[in-house]
Formats: sequence, structure tokens, C-alpha cells
Amino acid sequence: MRKLLLFGFLMLTSVSAAQAQTLADYDYENLTFRGFGFDYGYIWPNKVESTDQYSVRLDLGFLGPAVRIATTLSYWSSAFKEPELQRLADRLEQLPALQEQGVDLSAADLGRVRWSDVSATVDAHMVWTVPGNIITYLGAGLGIHALNGRGTSIEDTFVEDLLDSISPAIAFSAGAEYQLVERIRLYGEGRYTLLSDIHYPGLRAGVSIMLPQRPASAGTTGGGR
Repeated sequence: MRKLLLFGFLMLTSVSAAQAQTLADYDYENLTFRGFGFDYGYIWPNKVESTDQYSVRLDLGFLGPAVRIATTLSYWSSAFKEPELQRLADRLEQLPALQEQGVDLSAADLGRVRWSDVSATVDAHMVWTVPGNIITYLGAGLGIHALNGRGTSIEDTFVEDLLDSISPAIAFSAGAEYQLVERIRLYGEGRYTLLSDIHYPGLRAGVSIMLPQRPASAGTTGGGR
């Protein structure tokens, strides 16, 4: 996690150094709701099966030269992998009450257990345009994830409570956008999300609708992207 945080910090600061010279370049003047998008993605978590992910992205404008702020709301749901279920069963066997009774648990005893996640993330994107009028970006963000465990055999038990949590997360992303027609953009993004309980890479693609905007303030670069 420390290496990922350091990489993300160096990645963003190296790009921003080329875009602005002083802290005075950064303010809230151009932070405004500019548009929204919908996307479909696929993730590869370490503890549950690979699964679909659905997201809504809100474009909140520019904090400074080429620094775009976006909020993403996402949802996914998937079943635990069998090795993870077995690890959970092994941990439960260590409980004194079960040891006294000589209970021997296996993954099969827990049945099918699912984990779902609802999250909200705020990202900072360092944005620039490449040939072909394609907008590219590198990003890092902070989020909050509400994980919910459920399954027929664990319903209304302390095991279900153990799998429920609200956890902070960090995320790193890289993506590209292409304006298909006026105010309609197609975008694709690669993303890596890291929580204390689970981590996963993912890919997503979607469409965003940009709203009419007031003219950008003088001296602001990137406000029209």
C-alpha cells in the first residue's frame, strides 16, 4: 500500500508541476457540475469471483490547470471464492465455543456466500490532450466502501455481521475520452482499487453527457476539456 501511495503521489505531482507554477493557480472558481456518465466495467477481486461493476460518474469541473475532479458511484456483487470460504471456516473453528463442541467446519458448511459493495470515490485527474483530439488522464482518489455479506447459511448470524463493513479505500486510474458528437463523450478507464479487506484491478467503458457551460475564466487552462 505504501508503494502504491508513493507511486500515485509522484505520478500526479510530476504532471502538475508541468501545468502550474504556484499554489495560486489552484482555486475553486471552476469547480462546477459539468456532466455525468454511465459505465459498465469488469473487476478481478482477490477474494471473490470476477464480476460486473456498474458506475455513475459526475464531472465536477477543474480545481486548477488541468486538474479535474470527478465523483464515481459504483456497485458490484459476487460470490466468495472457495479458498476464501475455507479460510473463513478455519477461523470460525478457532472460536472457543465451537472448539469445546468439537465442531469441524468446511467451506461446504457455509454454503454460497456473497459480498456486495456500494462505493463513492472522489478522484483528481491530471488531464491532457493527445493527437486525434483524444483526452487522456491519470488519476488518484479516495473513497468509502460499504461491503455487505449475505448467504442462506449465515443469515442473521454473527458471521454475516463479520462480513459487513464500511471501509476507506484508495484508487489509481488511467483513461481516455473521445468526443463522439457535441456534448457526448465515450470513455474507457483502467483502475486499481485497494481496501483493507479486498483489492482489485478493473476495466470500464461508458458514455458521458456534458452540460452547457459558462465561458472559462481568464488564466484557467484545461477548463474546457
